[in-house]
Amino acid sequence: MSSGLPPHGGNLIQEASRLGLSPSQLLDASASLVPFRPPRVLRRALKQAIAGSALRDYPDRDQRELRQVIARWHGLQPEAVLPGNGAAELFTWAARDASVCGVSGLPDPGFADYRRALGCWDGAFCSLPLNLSWSATWPQPWPFQRELDPCFQVLWITNPHNPTGQLWSRSSLAPLLDHYSLVICDEAFLPLVPGGEAQSLLPLVTTCPNLVVIRSLTKLLAIAGLRLGYAVASPERLKRWQRWRDPWPVNGLALAAGRSVFGDQTAMNRWLQRVQAWVDQEGTWLHQQLLSLPELTPMPSSANYLLLRGHGSLLDLRERVARRRVLLRDCRSFKGLGETWLRIGLQDRRGNRRILRALKQEVR
Repeated sequence: MSSGLPPHGGNLIQEASRLGLSPSQLLDASASLVPFRPPRVLRRALKQAIAGSALRDYPDRDQRELRQVIARWHGLQPEAVLPGNGAAELFTWAARDASVCGVSGLPDPGFADYRRALGCWDGAFCSLPLNLSWSATWPQPWPFQRELDPCFQVLWITNPHNPTGQLWSRSSLAPLLDHYSLVICDEAFLPLVPGGEAQSLLPLVTTCPNLVVIRSLTKLLAIAGLRLGYAVASPERLKRWQRWRDPWPVNGLALAAGRSVFGDQTAMNRWLQRVQAWVDQEGTWLHQQLLSLPELTPMPSSANYLLLRGHGSLLDLRERVARRRVLLRDCRSFKGLGETWLRIGLQDRRGNRRILRALKQEVR
């Protein structure tokens, strides 16, 4: 990763300041969040929590009620669920376990936060280069041969993959659990993918103590400011993580938000249907529109983001588009990509038209 380069998208305040604009003047397509307001049930719960004692009282250190409703949603025991201060906090504890188990295998290009988390514990890792050409058929088989991976003991999987948007099949991932001491599967975007839940490794956690699945609610519910995610793993592992972490990692408002959405399963199912329909419709439409732009190749994606590949550097294009008040993701923080790539986070139709307009005005 280039020195000083942010490892995440969504640097709205910093970019607005750099461009001499207010954040509200920018369309931030560098972050991959749903373009809707958070669910009504969540907003109502936050209003009630603020009017009550959620701001004054210390939050429940064990997150009992939230663990119960998440476990009920997935058909698990509450002891197998651990809410966190976003997925990022949970990656830190997963990386601590990984550093003890041995060398981590990281598919590249990949999410830079895994390296950040491993660095906290001086965890060793090796790179697994992905082929940067793929089809639009989902799900796809895991692309690496298991018998060719004897040099590492821990495998990090992102499904769908970030940043490519490839959806791996459960049938090709499940056998990996027999080959590694620890498998960490990041399913942050999976609930947004139409049909994606069928490829989740969550059903395997109860019988595979070497499996950790981590999910984020940031993207699905558009609550990046609240910081909420959860891990699903063996109760013994999660008890160990509880001993390591800060006393109150999940604040009272985040607890109220999580309880509200998982506690109303009917509303949650409606929300998932809405989000997945948006990904299907807008992802297909935007990909088709981008095919008409010269010198750019939009790559297939199952998720709410897609990569753009250029014939040369796209950094100047990204800056010109930013001057037109549209932020795209600089992909240099993804090891294995570089300045010939950009990533677009899907918006609603109005936002996607704005992205296209800015690109058409600047593509040369």
